[in-house]
Amino acid sequence: MSQTGISVLDNATQDVNIWLNDISEQAHWDDKNRSYRLLRATLHALRDWLSVDEAADLAAQLPLLVRGIYYEGWDPSATPVPERKLEQFYERVQREFKTDPLNNPKLSVSAVFAVLSKRVSKGEIDQVKNSMRKELRNLWPAAS
Repeated sequence: MSQTGISVLDNATQDVNIWLNDISEQAHWDDKNRSYRLLRATLHALRDWLSVDEAADLAAQLPLLVRGIYYEGWDPSATPVPERKLEQFYERVQREFKTDPLNNPKLSVSAVFAVLSKRVSKGEIDQVKNSMRKELRNLWPAAS
């Protein structure tokens, strides 16, 4: 039964749930709240590492609620961040996990990148990867 009669709104919760389940599976976690925090932190770091145009292009392919998470708190005038090194990316994501740090930030970030690669067009993911430094590109799953 439809809640609003507007399919994109009625499906929004289901869509984000699918993403969180995928992240939980990729990260080998059984904690959807932690998966949400990982998705949010990784999306924010990724968004801030991209040019404004590339960040907007990626956002256009995200489902409604995921896109809202992605844009939450964004200041386009501050992007891309000046220093965009791998360790700084991990530190940015790790901020969301101060009380329960990620044991393996590389595996965790790679889990989100794997879900993005599964759910966003290959062409867009290629553009995102190509706009990043090699050390960050290597976190994405190999092309299939």
